[in-house]
Amino acid sequence: MSNFVQIKILLIICLAAAYSIPTLAQKDSKNFDQIKMILFQQEQDWNDGDIDAFMKAYWNSEELQFGGANGITNGWQHTLDNYKRGYPDKATMGKLTFQIKDMTRHSRKVVSLTGSWELERENDRPGGHFLLIWRKVKGEWKIAVDHTSQKIDL
Repeated sequence: MSNFVQIKILLIICLAAAYSIPTLAQKDSKNFDQIKMILFQQEQDWNDGDIDAFMKAYWNSEELQFGGANGITNGWQHTLDNYKRGYPDKATMGKLTFQIKDMTRHSRKVVSLTGSWELERENDRPGGHFLLIWRKVKGEWKIAVDHTSQKIDL
């Protein structure tokens, strides 16, 4: 094979690779936008006092993991029960605000999202940070792992 043919083949490979990069970025952007939409719908559901709607973002599976101050909770129903026990009314729920710090795609079906949260309530403003592992399950993005921490004033 001549050098000219080798150069043409190399050029074609490079061009093909260059055209695939925007496609991956566009897919990331689309997936990230879908996840952001779900997260901010969660924020709205919380602020409406609707924990059941808030929980729709979570993977409805016994494999769901929620890590917090009281340890690890396994399972969707157990997580829902804990939310309802910890936030029995709209006053304890307060007004929730999320801020996204970073999103990273780990595979076609796994994205991590880190951020912060704050509750504005009548007598306090608790807040903290979270790490969510999102999985694409049956074509929908769901939170499979949630690790949420609360800031402690020292």
